[in-house]
This record gives sequence, structure tokens and C-alpha cells, in this order.
Amino acid sequence: MTILVFGILTLANRIAAQRPPDSDVEAVKAVLTAMWKAVEEGDLESYASFVHPAYTAFGENEIYLAEGKELELRTMEGYFKRVSGVHTEMHQPKVIIHGDTAWIIYYWTDEGWSEGKRFTSRGKSTRIFVKEKGKWLCIHGHFTAVS
Repeated sequence: MTILVFGILTLANRIAAQRPPDSDVEAVKAVLTAMWKAVEEGDLESYASFVHPAYTAFGENEIYLAEGKELELRTMEGYFKRVSGVHTEMHQPKVIIHGDTAWIIYYWTDEGWSEGKRFTSRGKSTRIFVKEKGKWLCIHGHFTAVS
């Protein structure tokens, strides 16, 4: 009986060790939400603080891979000049963490104003984060708009 109990406890500990801490799961969601808040406020400096220097992205309407934090920030700076009142919501997020790498899979809806016209969009996305010096940074985004 002792061996059976020991075996069950060992297995339970291994399973628990494979699950990411809830704090990291919530931290990844919080970083993404903070990135969206920076977009809502047109705050490029805040947005930049969450983007990894090696950032890459497949944009929802882009054919080619965008590479580098500088390109991302130039793109967002232009976006901030064209839009206002942007608000994004996350739906059905799933966070997977493996060591210092995490990815979040989710659906989004957003709305705002662009050049005087209201817009809405929705889609699905995967974002990859890496943890450096205790901070989660977005290193890749893949966005697909859906109609």
C-alpha cells in the first residue's frame, strides 16, 4: 500500500510540475491586455515596452513576414495617426507555457474610428512571448481576420 501511495503522489507531483503556474498564465494575458491598452491610448512608448527586439509578425492583411521591433513600431506609429477610439476584446484565450516561452491563442473583436469612419473587425490570433529578466515580451504575432 505504501508503494502505491508513493507512486500516486510521485505521478501527481510530475503532473503538477508540467502545468504552468497560474501567475504566468495570467501574466501573459495581462501583457497582451496592456499592449491593447497602449494601442487604445496611442502610447507608442508603452506599446514598445512589451515588444521583443526580434519581433516578427504575419499581419492579418499582409503577405510577407514583418521583421524587427523597429518596423513594428513604425507601423504602429502610422496606425496611431490614422485611428482613434480603438478597443479590442479577447475571447476564449488559451495560454500554453513551456519554460520561458509562452503562446496565447485567442479570438478577438475590435472597433474604433479610422479617417472619420467607424470600423469593426474580428479574427483569430496566436502570439508568442518569451520571458527575459522576469518580464514577458511579445516576440511573434500571427493574425487572421475572419468575416
